[in-house]
Amino acid sequence: MGSRSPPAVRFFLICLSLFFSFSSSSANSRFRDGFASSSRRLAVDLIRGLNLLPDAGEVETEVEADTGGPRLVEKKLNLEILGVSGSSNSIEDLGHHAGYYRLEHTHAARMFYFFFESRGRRDDPVVLWLTGGPGCSSELALFYENGPFSIADNMSLIWNDYGWDKASNIIFVDQPTGTGFSYSTDVRDLRYNEKGVGDDIFDFLQAFFEAHPGYSKNEFYVTGESYAGHYIPAVAERIHRGNKENQRLHINLKGFAIGNGLTNPGIQYRAYPDYALEMGIIKQDEYNRINKIVPVCELATKFCGSSGALGCLASLFICNSIFNSILLTAGDINYYDVRKKCEGNLCYDFSNMDKFLNLKPVRGALGVGERKFVSCSPVVYEAMLTDWMKNLEVGIPALIEDNIKLLVYAGEYDLICNWLGNYRWVDSMEWSGQPAFAEARNVSFNVDGKEAGRMKTYGSLTFLKVHDAGHMVPMDQPKAALEMLKRWMKGTLLEGDGEPAAAAM
Repeated sequence: MGSRSPPAVRFFLICLSLFFSFSSSSANSRFRDGFASSSRRLAVDLIRGLNLLPDAGEVETEVEADTGGPRLVEKKLNLEILGVSGSSNSIEDLGHHAGYYRLEHTHAARMFYFFFESRGRRDDPVVLWLTGGPGCSSELALFYENGPFSIADNMSLIWNDYGWDKASNIIFVDQPTGTGFSYSTDVRDLRYNEKGVGDDIFDFLQAFFEAHPGYSKNEFYVTGESYAGHYIPAVAERIHRGNKENQRLHINLKGFAIGNGLTNPGIQYRAYPDYALEMGIIKQDEYNRINKIVPVCELATKFCGSSGALGCLASLFICNSIFNSILLTAGDINYYDVRKKCEGNLCYDFSNMDKFLNLKPVRGALGVGERKFVSCSPVVYEAMLTDWMKNLEVGIPALIEDNIKLLVYAGEYDLICNWLGNYRWVDSMEWSGQPAFAEARNVSFNVDGKEAGRMKTYGSLTFLKVHDAGHMVPMDQPKAALEMLKRWMKGTLLEGDGEPAAAAM
């Protein structure tokens, strides 16, 4: 006699049968090949489209002995930077650092980071930036978005007039282990969920503030974008819990900001067809076909967390087909900025970053030796696949109820983590201020007397839709992004707001 299949397996088979009953219809035959592609294949294509995916052979595997000593080893950088810093401090006095932290509760993991002291005041807030992927280095943001400098084609560094270090002391971290210059010689140190991510960042921050006690009383903010919409709530929750339970050093957490993030997949995936239709990416008949997958996706997402890893993988496979089918219809559209085209296999060219960070003099200055820089790690990506469809919104209400500020901002032309999906999960989030937030005015966010976005705010929660920006807001609208950060940290985002909008976002 055959035994009954486990519930997770039965659920997986039901979802697949519903899914393929749609995808095999003659009306949808032109989507069939796209539906059949795996979630990993789609993700690899997306990352390769950013010109960031290294060959697997580039990841080093040499074994290094743990020699003990301090867990955090940091060196001051003396990189030549062209242009004017815009700071009253001399270049020599501006503290630029890079270092490794030997992670606690791991077998052999080393976390790499940059730390840039503020070009403004020493008592400016400390800001932590996390890039998503999962598995993509925060150096992407450092050199192309909101770091102190950018890279010229001749490999020179040029001051960024709108770097976030003009208003904060900013840390860029390569995480999870295996990302960027972070590494381990033991595969057991791979992270598979947000608990591991949150614990590692918490341990790192404890060591960081022990090494930099002069910054331990400064206000602290967690920021980032894309898949960091998962990381950021987990890190903020871990810090807040550590503070409440008096675990080690108190971290002066004041807020967290998510830019074009993936936070509540169950809501955000459902927004894909609506956004694509609104932006003219797909037509009504295409919308009608693609939207038939949405109920199956909704069913699948409910089982991620209750049916274990298989349920999460099934929901990822099914829900990603919504996005995949839009791309198949849209052709060579840039899914990070729908105003643009992807030329060939690339949507952006970030190759200067890889060239610069793999120069021997630069590796020597950073203290990474001969270690090869890994822009986006397919190993880290695969390890986090079962984390992808989990809802990280669930821990946010407790934070904002305790007056930890949240800013969710999104460039209006991003498809992959679009503003509509982000706005929907923010607007529907259950907390004591939800009714008041829903009724709050939709007002202008003005920079230099011009509208740079539309926003809603109530209490500790703010949503900001940024005009003329795609997935990477600080890259597309650097001045507005810096102004957003400064005002939000000061609690003055509503300064200079315009009249209430006559319509919704």
